[in-house]
Amino acid sequence: MLNIALPKGRLGDKVYDMLAAAGYDCPGYYEQNRKLVFESPEKNVRYLLVKPSDVAIYVEHHAADVGIVGKDILLEQGSDVYELLDLNIGKCRMAVAAPEGYVEDKNRTLRVATKYVNITKEFYAGRNREIDIIKLNGSIELAPLLGLTDVIVDIVETGSTLRENHLKVIEEFRNISARFIANKTSFKFENAIISDMMTKLREQIK
Repeated sequence: MLNIALPKGRLGDKVYDMLAAAGYDCPGYYEQNRKLVFESPEKNVRYLLVKPSDVAIYVEHHAADVGIVGKDILLEQGSDVYELLDLNIGKCRMAVAAPEGYVEDKNRTLRVATKYVNITKEFYAGRNREIDIIKLNGSIELAPLLGLTDVIVDIVETGSTLRENHLKVIEEFRNISARFIANKTSFKFENAIISDMMTKLREQIK
């Protein structure tokens, strides 16, 4: 069976719908239970429901053959996988945001709150800007409001959370969307089914 790592939640459901429409459906997927593995022997596929940030790890280490993951996670983790297709869903932007009225003092080190440490380092290195990163895993918007940092780097979809917390986007610097990825060994030895899956997914991209 081909093992497919799907992110838990809304994005995973969207991708499953695409895969089901492509002929890789699994009858038990929508059952209300806590199962994390769903098999369809007739279609020769097995779905693994994992935390979104873990999808690429499962694929890279060959616990899954293919998976769907956000480009932000691929960039942050530097995953050693094949990125085969942009699914054009789960779209958002990587951005720098700060409190309303914020004016940057370029004569001192910029303090940045983010959970995307590697992406942030690369972005500011390209600007030759000295930064001090504080890694946070949630409620990042609080950091500049409480004076912990000057700005934040995070993904932005609608911007409503920023506005509600009196923050504004200063700069957007990377488009993010869901990507179809494959383990490098799997792509070599399971190329026929993976390529067929990729072709059928591509036909559904809007």
